[in-house]
Amino acid sequence: MKEKLFTRNFTLLLLGQVFSLLGNGALRFALSMYVLEKTGSAAVFGTLLAVSMVPTILLTPFGGVLADRMDRRAIMVGLDLTSGAAVLVAAAAFADGRGLAVTAALLIVLSVLGAFESPTVQACVPQMLHGENVLRGNAAVNQVAAVSGLVTPFLGSLLYTAFGVRPVLAGAGACFLLTAGLECFIRLPESPRVRGQRLRDILREDLLGSARFLARERR
Repeated sequence: MKEKLFTRNFTLLLLGQVFSLLGNGALRFALSMYVLEKTGSAAVFGTLLAVSMVPTILLTPFGGVLADRMDRRAIMVGLDLTSGAAVLVAAAAFADGRGLAVTAALLIVLSVLGAFESPTVQACVPQMLHGENVLRGNAAVNQVAAVSGLVTPFLGSLLYTAFGVRPVLAGAGACFLLTAGLECFIRLPESPRVRGQRLRDILREDLLGSARFLARERR
């Protein structure tokens, strides 16, 4: 009998990704419009965006190690709760005199959190599904990301033009919190953990193992 793709766990994960990616994408586009409006300089926003991407590039491998060693559901819930809280705090702190500083800080915080969330979500799929459904599940997750990439610029510009930046911040914060609420109902088997090892040893072992796998075993 063919296993069903849209199980309870996978449906909750996919719905969470829909809300999270919509909120995140619309927020980032609205913030780009805000920076351009306030500074009139595309170079300023380009620099800000480039700096905010550095944590994602540097920390994503460590996010993979964390996803391998800890409870993935707890990681996702914690990251989305933190993202929602950060966005709502930014909405409360937003003011004309410090809006650019708040924008820069928020983009960096979301970049750091995203570096840990993306590998965790990807690692959940083979834990929820089996056989051919793993490929289909990954395709569905990637399709949601692709569609959100098309929709969120329009949504972010529309909301920013109609309501301004603070309501967009509040809406994005609500999306992150809703995602965390959905993820609370996901049930996953416990991830394997190694007891008694120091964090430095775990990081070295896992990162070296990943590099060896890519360089030699699956070049």
